[in-house]
Amino acid sequence: MSELVSSLISYLDASPTPYHAAAESARILREAGFVALEEPERWKLEPGLRAYVIRGGTSLIAFICGESPPPEAGFLAIGAHTDSPNLRVKPSPDLHRYGYRQLGVEVYGGVLLSTWLDRDLSLAGRVNLSQGSEVPRPVLVDVARPLLRIPNLAIHLNRNVNTDGLVLNAQSHLPPILGLSRDEPDSLRELLAAELVRGGVQAQPEDIVSWDLSLYDRQGATVSGANSEFLHSARLDNLASCYAATLALAGAPRAHAATRVIALYDHEEVGSRSAQGASSPYLRQVLERISQPGGQPSAESFTRAIARSFLISADMAHAIHPNYADRHEANHAPLLGGGPVIKTNVSQAYATDSEGAARFTQLCRDVDVPVQQFVVRSDLPCGSTIGPITAGQLGLRTVDVGNPMLSMHSIREMASTVDAGMLARVFDRFFG
Repeated sequence: MSELVSSLISYLDASPTPYHAAAESARILREAGFVALEEPERWKLEPGLRAYVIRGGTSLIAFICGESPPPEAGFLAIGAHTDSPNLRVKPSPDLHRYGYRQLGVEVYGGVLLSTWLDRDLSLAGRVNLSQGSEVPRPVLVDVARPLLRIPNLAIHLNRNVNTDGLVLNAQSHLPPILGLSRDEPDSLRELLAAELVRGGVQAQPEDIVSWDLSLYDRQGATVSGANSEFLHSARLDNLASCYAATLALAGAPRAHAATRVIALYDHEEVGSRSAQGASSPYLRQVLERISQPGGQPSAESFTRAIARSFLISADMAHAIHPNYADRHEANHAPLLGGGPVIKTNVSQAYATDSEGAARFTQLCRDVDVPVQQFVVRSDLPCGSTIGPITAGQLGLRTVDVGNPMLSMHSIREMASTVDAGMLARVFDRFFG
């Protein structure tokens, strides 16, 4: 296993939620000399400054200020997203039915629901503690052990499941089992308070006023295949892209005319409509502040900077499935291990145009990396990314790319170990 794949596995396992992914990216950046900025404070920006800012705990923007002002040299940016489809805990989740303790959950994003059955599930995210201060204190939590399970219905009670298919009702069939009920039912708050205390945070159940909690698979990322060519993990879509972007910026040389940027957004899987999603003014506000660090940003300086800029929107791509090859068209069927994929859609579900495709292709050629193409079949709907949103919000030249993968939106996805290294080389070239 290469050092890159090993470190990617560590990143995936350390990032069960967008909160943890943003924190893990921030840790990597701090170790590379980046400093944390706060949005309400004044920023003292100067050439070569390496800095990052986090909004909402889940969306991170990091940058290295260029040697030339952005209106003269522009921005080189990579965008990705920290969230993945999963099951989220409701605000009042405690259920006690037929002798079982269960949790009420909601479906977040386009979840492949059947893959969540019969898995060893845990719980992670953020809780907010009210302990006498005016503003509740957010604290990350990760139970980090098998805690929950959504059992399948035995085939004896569902005889036609293999011929008719499994149909799951999100309200009725997905609440996971947490334990057996007792005469005095326990609450999720009691469990979370105990976990916080074990982690060194003093808290009582009544201190926990709210939470953002996700279920996740406790099985860690691993490598498989006859020649160790495959990577299996939860959240490859799109933490694999977040890691490649973070690593490239952390390792980028200080001296460069352009300002280099990564934007790792939350909420892409549900449309990006949030205060820290790609549809928000978050990236614009950060880039405006960088565009004229000596004073108030001007419309002209920002417009000039954007006109000189380029964004790589990095999100995983659909590899051809050997058992369902008819879902691709022959000329646009990416293969695992075949290199990064340029994604194109004439209806602008992807932001790629010929100029952006040519620029990314040249980057790949510079580091001897092959390029693949993906266009969805003309009789199928096309998914989308942060690319068209960012391009539309900022007028920023954008290309949509991503490494190929199988089992997208499953609880456990599949990619290539070789592709991880190739995308990293391309990103290094882009920022170098």
